[in-house]
Amino acid sequence: MDFETRTYRTGDREAVLDLTRDCADFVARRGDGLFHVFVPHATAGIAILETGAGSDHDLLAALRDLLPADDRWQHRHGSPGHGRSHVMPALIPPYATVPVREGRLTLGTWQSICLVDLNVDNAVREVQFALLSG
Repeated sequence: MDFETRTYRTGDREAVLDLTRDCADFVARRGDGLFHVFVPHATAGIAILETGAGSDHDLLAALRDLLPADDRWQHRHGSPGHGRSHVMPALIPPYATVPVREGRLTLGTWQSICLVDLNVDNAVREVQFALLSG
């Protein structure tokens, strides 16, 4: 199994960060297998979605509707509404797996692998890449 941890800066606002190029670079020249991406944080997730056409902004808007940044959350440390960031990984899991054929991700034409981070209190995230080959 090939494994690597990369660090990303998401800043002090909600973010959908496209990791597809880094994921593709990781699997290049490694043959066939399953690419697994995992974010080891309680307040971030991995989503496969279209980016660049507004879907990333639509996702953040939908999450704001579903998980408002207000005082309803029992988990209350950090910035107002921080508890919603701890609920988000139940909706957007902290992982995704994509088949790899001949060193290439088999994503659909408009699919991207993205880090989703609602937590404005943590500006830096680690993301783990692994290629499982048989």
